[in-house]
Amino acid sequence: MSEVSRIALTPAAAELIRRLSAAHGPLMFHQSGGCCDGSAPMCYPLGEFRTGASDVLLGELAVDGVELPVGFWMSASQFERWRHTHLTVDVVPGRGSGFSLEAPEGVRFLIRSRLLDTRE
Repeated sequence: MSEVSRIALTPAAAELIRRLSAAHGPLMFHQSGGCCDGSAPMCYPLGEFRTGASDVLLGELAVDGVELPVGFWMSASQFERWRHTHLTVDVVPGRGSGFSLEAPEGVRFLIRSRLLDTRE
């Protein structure tokens, strides 16, 4: 049985990751599930956000033109609520606040979700 795919990227998100990676080096995502921007995926230089036992690695996103896969982490408490979903990282116009690397670009990452189907 193959592993369930839990995370993916839209083409627009992949293109933004290519630009951010060129400017900042290897990247990672973390979604905490807190209020406000805490519920948005935050993009950091790899290792800038410390993960631990209270975080779940949903997957490693391979992006053409980016040397290292981009890990997507979520707080374990948030994962408990989202464990039956497939998440897709997208990008939309607008500026979220916080420390996510895309903020100066005039866009923000967001999550689109769907329930996993019975085959998954």
